[in-house]
Order: sequence, then C-alpha cells, then structure tokens
Amino acid sequence: MAVSKASLEQRVTRFAEACARAGIKVTHQRMEIFCELAGTEEHPDAETIYQRVRKRVTGISRDTVYRTLATLEAQGLARRTEAAAGAARYDANTDRHHHFVCSECGRIGDFYSEAWDGLSVPPEAAEMGRVETVCVELRGRCRKCQARTRKRKTR
Repeated sequence: MAVSKASLEQRVTRFAEACARAGIKVTHQRMEIFCELAGTEEHPDAETIYQRVRKRVTGISRDTVYRTLATLEAQGLARRTEAAAGAARYDANTDRHHHFVCSECGRIGDFYSEAWDGLSVPPEAAEMGRVETVCVELRGRCRKCQARTRKRKTR
C-alpha cells in the first residue's frame, strides 16, 4: 500500500534535512532508495528494495542498498524490524507506532495506540540499560490468512 503524496513529501524533506545536518550527500541512488522505502507501508526487505530500484537505476548494487539502509537507520530516517522469519525489514514511518506481524505470511502492519505509547518500562528491562523507545509488536494471523484458511476448510 502506498503512502499519501503529502506524507511522502514530508519524509523526503526530513531525509534531505537529516542528510544536510550529517554532511551526507543526497545522491540520486540514495534518493531513489529512500523514496522506494518511504513511499510504501509494506516494510520491504533490502532485496525487495534493490529489485524495485534497479528497474529505475540499472547500475545500482546490492551493497549500495544495504549501506544506504544502514545510513537511513543511523540517521533515524528508517527503522529495522524483524518479521516472523527471514530477512530484516525496513520502515520509513518514524512516527511513534507499533506493529502487527502475521506469523503466516510475514505481513507487517502499523498501528497507533496512545494507551500503549504510555506503557511504563518494567523494572527488569530498566535494569538491563536505558530504554530509549518502546515499540510493541503483536504477532498473529492477518485477516487474509484467516480467510484463506476458512476457504480451505469449506472445500
């Protein structure tokens, strides 16, 4: 699913500003990689981003994609998240939010919850170190996977 044009423009502006503050050149390849990630709510992995960007920038390498994603993460412009299995996935939505991960198909969806934003850090976690952010991750089966299972059972 694509993000709105206004959200994409806001993310691109934040990207350009963060690069300027960090002294990082905004190259054509970096911009294409960031726009591919920022333009979707899918939480793609690096290989998916590479395959999509390669259609527009034929000379791009996987290494460039991986290094750019690491830079985006270091600059706070993307978050790395793990699906149930497989490669790390990336999210350009840096607003405070949480994830629902489908344990069957691996789909990751964002959701917002003020109640969960206010969760206090358990003392056991605080003893491990300073907690900087809290992101709740729910795992289960998405509606599409549930519907697919129901269809199989009715056959």
